[in-house]
Amino acid sequence: MTTPYNFDHNSFAGDLQRDHAAIGDGDETGVEVAAAGRVMLLRTQGKLAFATMRDSTGEIQLFALSSITEEFESFSKLHLGDWVGVKGEVVRTKRGELSIKVKTWETLAVARHNFGDKWSGISDHDLRYRHREADLWANPESRQSLSRRSAVIRSLREQLWAQGFIEVETPILSAIASGAAARPFTTHHNAFDFDFSLRIAPELWLKRLVVGGFERIFELGRVFRNEGISPRHNPEFTMIELYVAYWDVYNMMELTEQLCAGAAQAVLGTTQLTYQDREMSLATPWARRSMAELTSEAVGEEVSVHSSRERLVELLSQRSVVANDSWGTGRCLAELFEATCEDGLWNPTFVTDFPLEVSPLSRQHRDDDLLTERFEVYCAGRELANGFSELNDPDDQRKRFEDQARLKAAGQDETMEIDEDYIRALEWGLPPTAGLGIGVDRLAMLIADAPNIREIIAFPTLKPLRDS
Repeated sequence: MTTPYNFDHNSFAGDLQRDHAAIGDGDETGVEVAAAGRVMLLRTQGKLAFATMRDSTGEIQLFALSSITEEFESFSKLHLGDWVGVKGEVVRTKRGELSIKVKTWETLAVARHNFGDKWSGISDHDLRYRHREADLWANPESRQSLSRRSAVIRSLREQLWAQGFIEVETPILSAIASGAAARPFTTHHNAFDFDFSLRIAPELWLKRLVVGGFERIFELGRVFRNEGISPRHNPEFTMIELYVAYWDVYNMMELTEQLCAGAAQAVLGTTQLTYQDREMSLATPWARRSMAELTSEAVGEEVSVHSSRERLVELLSQRSVVANDSWGTGRCLAELFEATCEDGLWNPTFVTDFPLEVSPLSRQHRDDDLLTERFEVYCAGRELANGFSELNDPDDQRKRFEDQARLKAAGQDETMEIDEDYIRALEWGLPPTAGLGIGVDRLAMLIADAPNIREIIAFPTLKPLRDS
């Protein structure tokens, strides 16, 4: 079957429903339109045929009559899922359904797989994600989730542009996987005969741009981490990272809550959400609690980086966490926090004062040498954002990298390598700077009320099917 190369349409279902909402039952408008979309339902009644056509904005009924509609017999035999272009008058049927009374029409594409009723309410999630193109038509809520994700990204960009930020792009292929503690994906570059890593974070590149004179910058893009799959993890995901010269962690906390609350307001018109049937507020200001304070409340006794390692190890053991011999009190405290507190943080909360031991890129706390000026935001029991006053002392940074190398030698996989180019950049001088990374997918999950990260990624990573 030969299909046309184009169809000149001038109307969308959602606009027609809005513009003609006031016409009465049985009324004709005299307005001729051309519209296109998929046939999602079709029923015939002798010399009448009714179809539900869905486009990117909504649905409208197609009303065909044998006495008016060209090639009526062929129209009445359309398959569910076929793309059609129609021309005709906007009317409302006697039963109150806004419709296009079809005069002429043509098939724009044939659906060889029936995904009308057959695809409705798919319960096999793997099938839904592998055939997302069908899921998006069968389940309008899937398209709504992706549309809300797009609106979240637009809001983040617009808010930053309004505050004088510029958007930049940094390399995805890197000789050293740096900027976060995670296991990278590697790939071989044939021309250089060298193994590169896909970036796990753009952080060090962005701070080099601050050294170069860009005082307010951000990057929104994909990062890649060779880790497990879960309802909140996908091996490739979207982050927004931004840096501001002359700021510290406290300035950055204010911007963080403004950005996230602003995105909710822009997309939903409110900062009061219902996430998975539970109320949540993104209204500012957000709670600020130190890691030591939260962990102490959870274990029922005061603990901190100044506690004895033996006691922290004992508390971890009581929660079935085995401490590695290389862990100091800072890592033990962080692991104890993770085991006791993360899941209970529902409304967004800044967890502050991270141990220096687990924060190799953060500046030392001005009041405690064993802590850093770093925060993480937790919401709905998961990490949403990470930010800190940036370490800008090249000598201290080298020492931190060397400490990471020793941890890697002791068997810890998720550590950072020594990045000589970055240290050299710091030697040119990085002014006081604060940085922030927000997990865009997780923010979109909250705003779209999606329980699984796969719902707000168009094509999530899936295990390839192998022929038996």
